[in-house]
Amino acid sequence: MRRVHDMLDQMMEKAFMGSLPMASSEGGIVPLDVYQTDEHVIVKATMPGVKPDDIEVSISNNTLSIRGEIEEEHEKEGQRYHIRERRFGGFSRAITLPSKVDAEKASAEFENGELTLTLPKVEEEKPKAISVKVKK
Repeated sequence: MRRVHDMLDQMMEKAFMGSLPMASSEGGIVPLDVYQTDEHVIVKATMPGVKPDDIEVSISNNTLSIRGEIEEEHEKEGQRYHIRERRFGGFSRAITLPSKVDAEKASAEFENGELTLTLPKVEEEKPKAISVKVKK
């Protein structure tokens, strides 16, 4: 009977919470805040329960990718969950950045379950004026 109850809970979770960031117990996406200053693109990602060593960040063709894994905690002997909402498993998120950035000079900090990426912007090429000479 407990198994049927757990299956129903999982189905309800997928039906009503699966579209929310990081709501699925099988993993999910990473909620982000992205903003710009004159010199940087700043990305803040909320990842409670994630260890810094389990996070992979990459930038390719102006696309930022964040991936990782949260290990599942298994029930211990004599322990039965009443509610189990914390997520586990793989997660990922990929976004197009609002400006071109220099990935080689990027920095990342992780504190209290929040990843902060500071991505220096690449100086955009300024239009070059070409003088037109009239042939006589």
